[in-house]
Amino acid sequence: MANQKGGVGKTTTVVTLSGLLASKGKRVLMVDLDPHGSLSAYFGHDPDAVSHSVYSLFQSVSSKTEVHPDDVIRQTKYDNLSLMPASTALATLDRQLGTHEGMGLVLKKSLLTVESRYDFVLIDCPPVLGVLMVNALAACERLLIPVQTEFLAEKGLQRMMHTLAMIKKASTTNMPYLIVPTLFDKRTKAAKESLMVLRDSYGLNIWDSVIPVDTQIREASKKGIPLPNLNPKARGAVAYDALLSTLLSLSSSDSDKAGPG
Repeated sequence: MANQKGGVGKTTTVVTLSGLLASKGKRVLMVDLDPHGSLSAYFGHDPDAVSHSVYSLFQSVSSKTEVHPDDVIRQTKYDNLSLMPASTALATLDRQLGTHEGMGLVLKKSLLTVESRYDFVLIDCPPVLGVLMVNALAACERLLIPVQTEFLAEKGLQRMMHTLAMIKKASTTNMPYLIVPTLFDKRTKAAKESLMVLRDSYGLNIWDSVIPVDTQIREASKKGIPLPNLNPKARGAVAYDALLSTLLSLSSSDSDKAGPG
């Protein structure tokens, strides 16, 4: 989940989709790449005090020491749901280690060592372009771009599109992506107009539904409980379940196109 603007619902999207997948018996690993550590804090880990974090994986490459993902992964109190927590030290990564060789593939290589144990990996990105977002994009099979239905969020989306264009130019490959309208308030004219602009501008790359404003999402966050576990019938949970169905359908379609093997 990435967008070059904060507060658009990236962490909520990771938590809710992960909770839904876990409730369906899928083994899920969540990865927190944001130095603010909102995803980590959601599940009770203090990014200022965590002993082993995603940062440890990057540090091991520069110091040529061995840190296995198992040293970082924490099991949450929910079945099938694991987490790689963030550390605030991630904020220093670009300055300290950004120029070291191989820094763009640290996450991808780490995930390859544990991929047989998980059905899905969901990555929460920081809202800035740097070595962390580059790692996430290198490791992922599909990019989700949550976008709040307001004018300022559209500007962040434009920056994200520019980033994707640069990546495509550098690697000559297309990154499949889906724009997800979030925090939609059907009572406001501004939200409706913003959604209309998004649909007109991004066509087939935008999800055909929305994630509504739902106070239950905030309540779930306060309690550190994924929304589907707190109230599976909440508007937000139902909307995310519909999004998950779309994503699983897209993944199935991609597999069919790839053919056997």
